[in-house]
Amino acid sequence: MSKVYLLGAGPGDPGLLTLRAKDILSRADVVVYDYLANKAFLDFARPDAEIYYVGKKGGDHTLPQDRINELLVAMAKSGKTVARLKGGDPYVFGRGGEEAEELVAAGCPFEVVPGVTSAVAAPAYAGIPITHRSFCSSVSFITGHEDPTKAESSLNWKAFATSGSTLVFFMGVKNLPHITENLMAAGMPGDTPAALVRWGTTCRHKSLVATLATMPEEAARHGFAPPSLFVVGGVVSLRDTLSWYEKRPLLGQGVVVTRSREQASDLVRLLADQGACCHEFPALEIAPLADPAPVHAAIDRLFNYDWVIFTSANGVKCFFAAIDAKGLDARAFAGIRLAAIGPATAEALAARGLTADFLPERFVAEAVVEGLLALGVAGAKVLIPRAREAREVLPEKLAEAGAEVTVLPVYDTRPVDRDPAEIVAAMEAGEIRYVTFISSSPVTNFFARISPEVLKAAKVKTACIGPITAKTLGEYGFTPDVVAAAYTVPALAEAVIADAVAAAGGATP
Repeated sequence: MSKVYLLGAGPGDPGLLTLRAKDILSRADVVVYDYLANKAFLDFARPDAEIYYVGKKGGDHTLPQDRINELLVAMAKSGKTVARLKGGDPYVFGRGGEEAEELVAAGCPFEVVPGVTSAVAAPAYAGIPITHRSFCSSVSFITGHEDPTKAESSLNWKAFATSGSTLVFFMGVKNLPHITENLMAAGMPGDTPAALVRWGTTCRHKSLVATLATMPEEAARHGFAPPSLFVVGGVVSLRDTLSWYEKRPLLGQGVVVTRSREQASDLVRLLADQGACCHEFPALEIAPLADPAPVHAAIDRLFNYDWVIFTSANGVKCFFAAIDAKGLDARAFAGIRLAAIGPATAEALAARGLTADFLPERFVAEAVVEGLLALGVAGAKVLIPRAREAREVLPEKLAEAGAEVTVLPVYDTRPVDRDPAEIVAAMEAGEIRYVTFISSSPVTNFFARISPEVLKAAKVKTACIGPITAKTLGEYGFTPDVVAAAYTVPALAEAVIADAVAAAGGATP
């Protein structure tokens, strides 16, 4: 049955989207989203969902409100489930009430899913509790931009100025002089603490504290622009004491993650948790084999092998997909010893109920060879399920030591055909601080799309997971600015964070 869901996307942090909203997004036939709704939410939508952007930015309306209403009604009447994704809460200065009225008038079923309003969340991320026993026991949410067709303002400035409430103005940056003048004219002291919070809860979050009288001048001097909230009241004085989000060392710094989308989530999460604005630009993608028959045949002969060496979590995933397809499970490895090239690979095995018999101290092929030779792999039959294209060090060295090695491609990697214009524009605008590389292949494919000169001109830092990747970077004229101490994704994230802290003088901002 068709229905329109008016979803509150929250203030921007994807972690503040409700479980209910995420569930509806994952099932909707159509997603209609606003400027203030973080595009990351679209990752929750079905791959085949119809996506419509209807955002409004600084008076530039992609679609006027009446056309948005018509779109929602038309989609609902065509029998589709519609997720109308709105920034913040649909009913808090979001015009959700107007859209609901139109749906009722057209006879279209609808449901409202409230969201976390920026009026609460953005000040909280800035270290400002909007109520506090020592300062106030009430709060007022006020539009800083009333309907221009109204004959006169409905705002009672005298009541606001004398209420003792925390005042939170939406969309008030353009009208700051008007707002501050009216409040002071109505009796509010000019030295009342005030704050602006821009892009609250997102990686672009920043705040500014001044007084009611000085805020218009300070806002202009610091270049504050929409979307910003204006907060007025004694609670603002707690900002320096309670600030927490703005202490994240990567806040506001753009980081390009070149890892495949299948693998990027862990690195993105680690960096985003420290405030980074992550730009996913996968240089490679994982692709299934055109012919899986050789993998199935190898599984049928698995009992012939003494060792199976997994060189990546992807290898584990793809090999077990074939095992599952044959109706088998971990018991197929009975009597076989297992090696993993690194902790992520070992964790992928553990998720399948298997413990690696060997995990090297250094997570590169050379260390695997050294360790296995010490365990007496010479003369053993070894199977290596891996990507079709990979470094040959491991099988070659094992074969030289007397092992009987079978290299089994279980997946392909291929370059991602993606337009680099957005990433290049961000670099040229100074929005990118780091580009991260997890292996040599992404380096090669990244520079096949983006000239090394672009990075050099923008003074972008490069970060890589280890010396082999660093050597590949050197072929393009770069000495990496950041190299992970251990060859793991967490270590790479830690190295980037440490570099950001050092660049800030050894302290978080």
